Amino acid sequence: MPELPEVEVVRRGLESWVAGRGVEGVRVHDTRSVRRHTGGAEDFSATLAGTSIVETVRRGKFLWMPLRGLPVSTALVAHLGMSGQLLVEEADAADEKHLKVVLELEASAGKPGQLRFIDQRIFGGMFLSPMVPTGDGGPGGLGSAQALMPVAAAHIARDVLDPVFDVELFHRCLRARRTNIKRAILDQNLVSGVGNIYADEALWEARMHYARPTDTMRRPDSIRLVEALRSIMARALEAGGTSFDKLYVNVNGASGYFSRSLNAYGRNGQPCRRCLTGGVASLIRRDPFMGRSSYTCPTCQRAPRNARW
Repeated sequence: MPELPEVEVVRRGLESWVAGRGVEGVRVHDTRSVRRHTGGAEDFSATLAGTSIVETVRRGKFLWMPLRGLPVSTALVAHLGMSGQLLVEEADAADEKHLKVVLELEASAGKPGQLRFIDQRIFGGMFLSPMVPTGDGGPGGLGSAQALMPVAAAHIARDVLDPVFDVELFHRCLRARRTNIKRAILDQNLVSGVGNIYADEALWEARMHYARPTDTMRRPDSIRLVEALRSIMARALEAGGTSFDKLYVNVNGASGYFSRSLNAYGRNGQPCRRCLTGGVASLIRRDPFMGRSSYTCPTCQRAPRNARW
């Protein structure tokens, strides 16, 4: 599933190609991809046509585009789910196999005329959502100065790349939990945008075991973890995100290559790169975790005695 870096790569692409353009028409090829729009597919198309996209905004894994031209402040929300893609294409380009929604955009020199939503597994979708004020009075997310965000995303916490992210608040909330550190950072109500891949990578970088109890986290520990998350996310962004298959691509259809730089995730049985530099050939291990997997180094990420599994 796309995590924060992958969604941010898509947001930046949309900002370049789509922001500021009008929506002249909408075609819904599969109503399941607009099932979250309360008025149904016909209302989705009719309401969206004739508006213009103001900007593109992201908080965590949520992506939205505030619209101009409607009586109520509204945003077009796009959730990528497991396999959703947003591609900018020329109008005469062949339809993709899993094409779900097409937005016909007003002409703009040198820019393709369509925004297409493709989704093989249909866990993602597009819908219109009213905008509400943010709980803390800060901007809704990266890409906007407006203190507004869609109702559908109002419960989502800020992410570590958000300039308004409060490390001290994160630390206090972390200490108040009675769980392990990985479960905590996967909770989008605490910190958004972190999924299984980047959780494992950040914990490896911070030298923390996933089963460490959150109430044992000292302030320097919380700061070190946030710094690790920021570092991982920034490097993943530079690489265009993490792609293991063709289900995640940017708006021009290109895959990211951060998978080549992963230190923990998916490296079961391979030497820990950090331990190798010290001459110790510890092998990355995989443990079952919440129906998925956790990857750790048994030497530099030792499980604490009071581990909370």
